[in-house]
Amino acid sequence: MRAETLALRDSYSAKGDGTPGGRVQQDIGWSHHNASLTALNVAEDRLCFGRIDTTDGESMHIGRMGMFEEGASDRQLLMDWRAPSARPFYVATAAHPLGLLRRRHLRIRRRRLESLSDEFLDVSAEALQRAGISPDEVAATSGLAGESALMTALNAPRTGRMSDIVETIQSEQDTIIRSERNGVLVVQGGPGTGKTAVALHRAAYLLYTFREQLASRGVLLIGPNRTFLSYIGQVLPSLGENAVVLSTLGDLFPGVSATAADRPEVARIKGRRSMAGMVANALLDRQRMPKTAVVIESGLGRLVLQPEDLKRAQDRGWAGRIPHNRARAAVVRYLLRRLARQVKERQTSGLGGEIPFTAEDMAQVVADLREDEAVQSALHGLWPLMTAQRLLSDLYASPRRLAFAAPDLQERARDLLHREPGAPWTISDVPLLDEAAELLGEPRLADQAEAERVAAREYAQGVLDMLNDGQDETDQPLLSMISAADLAALREEQVTLSSTAERAAQDREWTYGHVVVDEAQELSPMAWRMVIRRCPARSMTLVGDIAQTSDPSGATSWDRALRPHVGDRWRLAELTVNYRTPLEISRVADRVLRRIDRTLQPPEAVRSTGVQPWWQEVSPEKLADATVHAVRDELPPGGQEHLAVLVPYALRDELADALRAGHGDLTDRVVVLTVPEAKGLEFDVVILVEPDRIEDESPRGLGDVYVALTRATQRLGVLWTGRQPRIAR
Repeated sequence: MRAETLALRDSYSAKGDGTPGGRVQQDIGWSHHNASLTALNVAEDRLCFGRIDTTDGESMHIGRMGMFEEGASDRQLLMDWRAPSARPFYVATAAHPLGLLRRRHLRIRRRRLESLSDEFLDVSAEALQRAGISPDEVAATSGLAGESALMTALNAPRTGRMSDIVETIQSEQDTIIRSERNGVLVVQGGPGTGKTAVALHRAAYLLYTFREQLASRGVLLIGPNRTFLSYIGQVLPSLGENAVVLSTLGDLFPGVSATAADRPEVARIKGRRSMAGMVANALLDRQRMPKTAVVIESGLGRLVLQPEDLKRAQDRGWAGRIPHNRARAAVVRYLLRRLARQVKERQTSGLGGEIPFTAEDMAQVVADLREDEAVQSALHGLWPLMTAQRLLSDLYASPRRLAFAAPDLQERARDLLHREPGAPWTISDVPLLDEAAELLGEPRLADQAEAERVAAREYAQGVLDMLNDGQDETDQPLLSMISAADLAALREEQVTLSSTAERAAQDREWTYGHVVVDEAQELSPMAWRMVIRRCPARSMTLVGDIAQTSDPSGATSWDRALRPHVGDRWRLAELTVNYRTPLEISRVADRVLRRIDRTLQPPEAVRSTGVQPWWQEVSPEKLADATVHAVRDELPPGGQEHLAVLVPYALRDELADALRAGHGDLTDRVVVLTVPEAKGLEFDVVILVEPDRIEDESPRGLGDVYVALTRATQRLGVLWTGRQPRIAR
């Protein structure tokens, strides 16, 4: 014990200020250095959690990051859990010890070693003799130290924030975490199998192993809702990583932050793959040219664009096969030249053709026409600059545009899409906005970049003028040597060094080195198109469970969801052990799973609490009071457990008011959530209210009930009114 404590003490400095004294690994970049310091602060209690002793007599501590001793020796004090040489800590067994004599689990609090437990993996007489370990010492150990550490973590009260599982990663999880980076990996797993934890630790592992390839592009992690992102928000920082963008589908389009959900029948329509054709047709509608002449009363006289002029301009816009807004320059250039020729002909005929009309004269006329308000107005209407928001908003607001863009949709479906301008965007709209932006493109990117450089130089010159105001140059020799261009370049370099995550989140066209999608079964065909654009290299980790699909346009098969984008170039890994849900609750959930699909195999529950779920029927008028009493019974004062009341949409506000509970702050001991809001989360106790109403709320409602039943780690209660719920029959 003393030797263990001294080794751990050496991992820290003697400064007493809480900062690490050991040198952080230097080959991982400044961004990762900052992340490592964050990790030390976040995971101070659990920086080191294990040790491996090999049969060759070598030992190494395992922790959340790698650390070396200061000085010439560069002796490694702590091995990063992601290093290849740390893998035996997770996968070695007595049958396959992988060169390990002993695996030690450490329990540390505030830099003090509170306890340790050992697993002996090679108990041969030769190995023990070489290590100086007596058979009595081996016999004194339980041999279940790893299982004990896992069960301690599983049975601990929830805090409203997800913790990393780096201390207790299991063998099947470790294999997935460390699998190859390239290609699309689908991790299928039932409730409680650790899909989210595996996804997060895989992101950290990939950034560690492929930092040179991934650090500059970052990793995108897409979660089902903002509550979920808040729940997992500390996991990656605790593992020393900050080059990860966390986003929901509703926040994936810069400038739009959608949280509202469409009605199921509307979401189903918007999620269809055919909606890509609708958006393309909507844009084509805006590119149609008039069949009659366009007359312009300009400052240079009356000008006319004939239908053949308009058709040729349209052909030029289409010829380059470039996005709409970028193609506008070719359309406008051609039309201005046609108008300028009319001005030329009028002016030269008035002069009897004696004075030549030079190229410079023509350029001046084009410039004058470009600045003419009447000309500007006419050209804007012919090939307008468009934003994705404007294109989609105009489409939804116009029955005529909808009929042109979606001729195959039934009239009732088009009526469901219709809405007035200014209505808030929904989550299902975001993939359509992204589709529109892809077709529109950004206008005049080169001009925009030049304008930004000019603005930067003007800003820098203003700074220099302010610093030099009233100062003698002889007193400020350094300032006299710095130009505005120099200062602008320094400012640009500083911006470039900003967080990858910050830059990526603001750029719709940013492409990531790797994309992780949690609850991937919820993505509609249109959402898949948006996600795939973020990663042209198709390096992705998708985690989910087909049985838990609740989105009306979500996946019913991984192959059908992925084939349009990657063909058969994806691989499947499965998680089979349920670490979250006790056996008593799993039996109820398994009955629902059989109703969803009898061919699906439920994950195996590894623990039992001895507490059966309770069921209570109440009258409708007493439902709120019964819920309040049930919460009080489950959460006595002074406890640490967290409880979720999972309810139908129609009851959420009423029961939240009755309980004085919030919706999104998971650090509250009691929260009231709909099932989609609870996706990916877990709680000590769950009270499920009106499961039949939840099932009836959507075509995939049975999947929602299955999700609700599998959120609890300890206890489950069910309240209902009227007939006995179907899940109890």
